[in-house]
Amino acid sequence: MTAPNPHPSTEGLTPYPVGLLLAGRRVVVVGGGQVAQRRLPALIAAGADIQLISPATTPAVHAMAEAGELTWHRRGYADGDLTAAWYVLVATDDPEVNAAVSEEAERLRVFCARSDDAAASSAWTPASGRDGGATVAVLTGDPRHSAGLRDAVVDALRDGSLTARQYRDRTPGVALVGGGPGDPDLITVRGRRLLADADVVVADRLAPRELLAELPPHVEVIDASKIPYGRFMAQEAINRTLVEHAKAGKFVVRLKGGDPYVFGRGGEELLACVEAGLPVTVVPGISSSISVPSAVGIPVTHRGMTHEFTVISGHVGPGDPRSLVNWEAAARMTGTLVLLMAVDKIGAIAARLIEAGRPADTPVAVVQEGTTAAQRRVDATLATVAATVAAEQIRPPAVIVIGEVVNVLAP
Repeated sequence: MTAPNPHPSTEGLTPYPVGLLLAGRRVVVVGGGQVAQRRLPALIAAGADIQLISPATTPAVHAMAEAGELTWHRRGYADGDLTAAWYVLVATDDPEVNAAVSEEAERLRVFCARSDDAAASSAWTPASGRDGGATVAVLTGDPRHSAGLRDAVVDALRDGSLTARQYRDRTPGVALVGGGPGDPDLITVRGRRLLADADVVVADRLAPRELLAELPPHVEVIDASKIPYGRFMAQEAINRTLVEHAKAGKFVVRLKGGDPYVFGRGGEELLACVEAGLPVTVVPGISSSISVPSAVGIPVTHRGMTHEFTVISGHVGPGDPRSLVNWEAAARMTGTLVLLMAVDKIGAIAARLIEAGRPADTPVAVVQEGTTAAQRRVDATLATVAATVAAEQIRPPAVIVIGEVVNVLAP
């Protein structure tokens, strides 16, 4: 059943949509309550010279005034307050005051939006949202209907299901996008939008695969794990692929698992593109080092238990001359250790931590394919984790958490 329009008096009225450029122009807002609190951020973002008239405000509006984002006149409305105004928003809970403001606005020919009576207004505030450089504004006379339509359009723009890419002047270049820990819903809004604009996608093995299935058929998808390396090292070949396609006039998205800069070699790819003279956009992603433990109920920090957590790459184990990790220092820390890429080295790592002083009964959780449908968690201690990983046939990708936080939410 459809809810009735809370403003039936607006039915049959047809507003003329227009975008007001209010930067530096005087805008008067009468009322400092919840309605003003919702409307003020957009006026501030537009650069308006905001004059707020109200004897009291919400704490959030008060903070805007203290930050210098608007001028607050701590009093009630008086005739003459709209002089030299370009636009007026009236949002008090006193119908007589609202009527007086709109009467002055009509007399001065200043467009006025009333929160209590849309039909008595000379302007309506649309339900609006932004995606990239576009502003979506919806006017229906029913604010709930407007907000619903606004949300549907903005969400579709952000997830790429609605796009006007054929009309967009795209600059060739590269975007390094963190795809998150595996669940396709955990990519950022900006990352998904850039992915929808891509001509070429160079994808990691750990990037959310479902996102690739949503791409239009003309998008070239390159599996980074299958790039022919020839005499080049793997990373050099990936760098060359990004540069060559971008220099050919394509917009290239390098889709990576997790975050580009957390053991993702995003810095190396950035340098390669910059040295080639290409514009680069870096989109942070949700790192598996935090999100995967969270997905199985493990907070990497917990009040009264740990004041730090350390993320360590385990792809090079203790004793390897290439290792840059101070395992002795890690063992002496009382906080949480999060190991990435450490499944095949966990036996050696656990032994080194115990040898350096970490208690053998320290709780350990191993989470395989976290945030995906195949997610599973196994628990152990430092003394037993190597045998547990072998017995449970844990395979990468997996995140290993070491510390008392493993048992915080244990039943």
